[in-house]
Amino acid sequence: MTTDTEVQPAQATTVESSPSPSELSTLVIADAAAEEEIVEAQEQALVPANVKPDGPKKSDPFQFGSRYAPCTPHPDSPRTDLGQRLLLPEDDPFAFNAWDHVEIDDEYKAFAQVQLAAQRATPVSDHDKARFNGNPAKWWDIFYKNNRENFFKDRKWLQQEFPILSAATADGYGPCVVVELGCGAGNTLFPVLQQNKNPQFRIHGCDFSANAVGVVQAQELYAEYEPKGNVIASVYDLSAQDTLPEGVEEGTVDIVIMVFVFSALAPTQWIPALRNVRKMLKPDGKVLFRDYGRHDLAQVRFKGGRYLDENFYIRGDGTRVYFFEETQLGEIFSGVFGEDSDLPEKETPDGYGGFKVESLATDKRMLVNRTRKIKMHRRWMQAVFEKL
Repeated sequence: MTTDTEVQPAQATTVESSPSPSELSTLVIADAAAEEEIVEAQEQALVPANVKPDGPKKSDPFQFGSRYAPCTPHPDSPRTDLGQRLLLPEDDPFAFNAWDHVEIDDEYKAFAQVQLAAQRATPVSDHDKARFNGNPAKWWDIFYKNNRENFFKDRKWLQQEFPILSAATADGYGPCVVVELGCGAGNTLFPVLQQNKNPQFRIHGCDFSANAVGVVQAQELYAEYEPKGNVIASVYDLSAQDTLPEGVEEGTVDIVIMVFVFSALAPTQWIPALRNVRKMLKPDGKVLFRDYGRHDLAQVRFKGGRYLDENFYIRGDGTRVYFFEETQLGEIFSGVFGEDSDLPEKETPDGYGGFKVESLATDKRMLVNRTRKIKMHRRWMQAVFEKL
C-alpha cells in the first residue's frame, strides 16, 4: 500500500485570481498512488523547453533534500548537500520553478477554504462510506492489479533522508531487522536492498493487498535476495487488532518504515495500528515516517463526492487518504495531547503514544508554472519516532 485512479484537475492559484478550468487542465495530477512520478513530471514541465535550467534541482520532489536531518550522516551514507532555495520577500516567485520552506499565502488559504467548504457540502453518501470503509483491501487489490511495478518510481532518497538506513545496510553493522508497512510494489524495499552490504540485514515487506505482495515476489531482485534471508514479503493488515506480520516476533524489529501508509487508514484504525507497531519494535526501535500534510494540493483539489470525514477522502479508485498536521502527528505518537486536541478515542488505554518524537517537520514546497504564473503548494510530513 502506498496510495486515485480518477484523473482530476490540479487546483492552484495565480497571481491575480484562481486559474480557469482550461489552465488547470494543463496541470493534471492523476492517481495519488503515482504522486511521486506525477509531481516530478509536473515540476519538470513547469520550465519551458527554451529556458535554461536555473541551477541544481532535486530530482525527486518527494524528498526533503536533507534539510531537516536531525543527525550527522553515517560515513557510508550516499547523502549529498542538495541545497535549498528560500523565497525571500524581495524575490520574484516566478524566477525559479520550485521553492523550499514556503508558507501558504493568504490567496491560497482563501482558495483552499472555498474548496474545503465545497467538499464538506457534498460528502460521500452513507452507502458509499460503508462500502469503501468496509473492505479497504479490496480497493488496493484492484489498484495493484491495474498498476504493476513499472507504474512507480523507486524511492532512492530514503537512505538520504533517513541516515539510519545507510548505517544499517553498511558492512559490519550487524543484525538488523526492518519491517516496511505498506510495501506496495517494492519501490522502497528494493532500493534499500540494492544498497545493502550487511549480510545480517533483513527487510520484511508487508501490504494488505495480495496483488501488491505478488508484484514484489515476482521481481528478479526478490528471487536473488530471498534465498539469502535478506528479504521476505507477506500480506498483512496493519489495522487488524493485536497482530504481527508473518514470521515477525514481538519486540524483534529494529526499524519500521511507514511511507505513505498511515494516511490510508481511517482515524478509527490509528490506535490498533499504533499498538501493532509498538508490539513489533524493540525498545529504542525507530519509525521512519513520511506522509501527506494538511492542505496539500492533493487535498485541496478533491471535488464533491470524495469527502469521507474531516481531512479524510476517497479517491476515484476507491482507496482512501488522510492529510495530517504536525501537532496531530506528535500527539498520535507521543500520547501527549494539547488542550484543543481532536484525536478520536484519546482515553483508550494503551492507545496513543509510546514513542519519543526524535524529529518531526513539514516539507513545504511551492512549485510554479513560470509561463502561466500558477503556484502549486505541496505539503508532506516527515518524522522519526523512537519507541520508549
